[in-house]
Amino acid sequence: KYKGSTRMTSLSAAEHRQAAPKQLRFAVVTVSDTRTLESDSSGQLLVDELTAAAHHCLDRRLVRDEPLEICQVVGQLCSNESLDVILVTGGTGISPRDRTPEAIAPLLDAELPGFGELFRMLSFQEIGAAAMLSRALAGRIGSILIFCLPGSTAAVRLAIEKLLLPELPHLVHHARG
Repeated sequence: KYKGSTRMTSLSAAEHRQAAPKQLRFAVVTVSDTRTLESDSSGQLLVDELTAAAHHCLDRRLVRDEPLEICQVVGQLCSNESLDVILVTGGTGISPRDRTPEAIAPLLDAELPGFGELFRMLSFQEIGAAAMLSRALAGRIGSILIFCLPGSTAAVRLAIEKLLLPELPHLVHHARG
């Protein structure tokens, strides 16, 4: 019987983390009109940090800031049943060309609003009120998790270190059902 104990919640989360997969399969999509795969430091940082943590990069793509193209690439990736996570970097600001959230949101079966909230809170601690410019987004398409991150290397590093690496396996465990 639940008696308001936080230990019960912590134990459950600990059990889920224990049961979570240790190695994940991911894809990185960079949304940009100006970068190439060679000049994409944020996408490369995602690949480097996640592979250093024993996860496997199955695909890496570059797509223009065009909602239809973003949807097509994400749709193609979601057809890969062995994929656990899609990480999208770029297009989450508020300039007229930043349309990643508008492209991804309609595809989601479930949104994970806590990700964007936590990301902006952590960003605020680093950069102040400019954190409100980020429209970082996360959710689930089928059993695949998708995270839409800013294109800045500092923002990607923050997301990797504070949110993604600590919780991705646990989140994948839940997404798989």
